[in-house]
Amino acid sequence: MLNPHDVKKILEAALLAANQPLALPALRKLFDEEINLDTVRALLDELRRDWSGRGVQLVNLASGWRFQTRPDLQRYLERLSPEKLPRYSRAVMETLAIIAYRQPVTRGDIEEIRGVSVSTHVIRTLEDRGWIDTVGFREVPGRPALFGTTKTFLDDLGLLSLEELPPLDELRELDAIAGLEHDPAGVLGSTIERTQSADVAAGADVAEGRDAAAQTS
Repeated sequence: MLNPHDVKKILEAALLAANQPLALPALRKLFDEEINLDTVRALLDELRRDWSGRGVQLVNLASGWRFQTRPDLQRYLERLSPEKLPRYSRAVMETLAIIAYRQPVTRGDIEEIRGVSVSTHVIRTLEDRGWIDTVGFREVPGRPALFGTTKTFLDDLGLLSLEELPPLDELRELDAIAGLEHDPAGVLGSTIERTQSADVAAGADVAEGRDAAAQTS
């Protein structure tokens, strides 16, 4: 039977070799029946502590566990890759913020909050990036699609759940969505910029998907 030290080594190797987050059930498949989910979870927490303070950290995200470089080292790592990361327009970020904080919402809801129409290109940009998806339909005439964020959205922000989104003090006011003082679009934009270069598995290249849609208006 494997001892805890050996189990941690296997978990570490699997996570370092993976090019995407690994959920607990997938990690559990590495072992025989005597290693249960609670043991795997506890050893992952130990492994996370083992890597604490190093240039690469083990994190638990919406899609599972992965190794990634520390966000505070991003400015140094960018010197190895001259490729510019995609920047998104204000319209894209405001739309994403509304969906993230008010989901599920229809396109009409978004337009009411923003006060302007939402182009199909903005919605498609977010869908192509994997940040939003159709999660249902509102039971009203026309049955408009309801949009919500995805696990990919949480992973790219380095979050485990929506409860970890940056807090906003004035979400009761619709105007807060696009306000200057409490600005979710700006908060999400800066968070994405900090994290999208930092989701690099140790020893691997920048994660796939950085060829996202170009900036839209």
